[in-house]
Amino acid sequence: EKFQKIKRHQTVPVIMSTREVQSSLERMKGSTKLMAQIIYGGGLRISECVSLRIKDIDFDNRAITVREAKGKKDRVTLLPETLIPSLRNHLVKVVELHKTDTLRGNGYAPMPNALYKKYPSASSSIAWQFVFPSSVVRPWRDTTQQARWHCSPSTLRRAFKQAVKEAKIYKHVGIHTLRHSFASHLLEAGTDIRTIQTLLGHKHLQTTMIYTHVKPDYKNVSSPLDRLSID
Repeated sequence: EKFQKIKRHQTVPVIMSTREVQSSLERMKGSTKLMAQIIYGGGLRISECVSLRIKDIDFDNRAITVREAKGKKDRVTLLPETLIPSLRNHLVKVVELHKTDTLRGNGYAPMPNALYKKYPSASSSIAWQFVFPSSVVRPWRDTTQQARWHCSPSTLRRAFKQAVKEAKIYKHVGIHTLRHSFASHLLEAGTDIRTIQTLLGHKHLQTTMIYTHVKPDYKNVSSPLDRLSID
């Protein structure tokens, strides 16, 4: 009865400017660049991005469905229109890879929650393949099949870290910073805070409100130092 919950110190997240984001993305290439663009363009977590399935991409409605995100909840977020051509081209390569796997007797993707028992043929369908598949196939523990998982998050982390280094950005940033920047830049553009909460998948509005403290509105405030005539 006498125990009290420890209050965690809430820190303000590091945010990249739009110039820093662009400079970093320009130094990336291939699928890692596309993943970083999706994370920044839709506010995804890295685990949500690498585990996307082809069926989760809705080109017509410019939407991405994130399945079983934090808290085991699904949500829908933005698919940037500028990414549609490059993402379509990427998926053509994924489909070709799947065809090659199928000809070799593989072509399976692991299914969550034992769905492979309920829908036996689904794991070999195009819809259930990962958008960003691994470069190798591995044994699927639940079956006797060889399956292709999604790519490793560490691949994206390394590529982004190198891009940030080349861009000469000295802030303490990582790939998750793109998600923070997504929220902050939407807020700067005048997007409603509850809309941002929905896009990020935050359960509590207080969690989203942290971005209001990242860059307060100081447009009409000047430092007292600027009013001194010091050479």
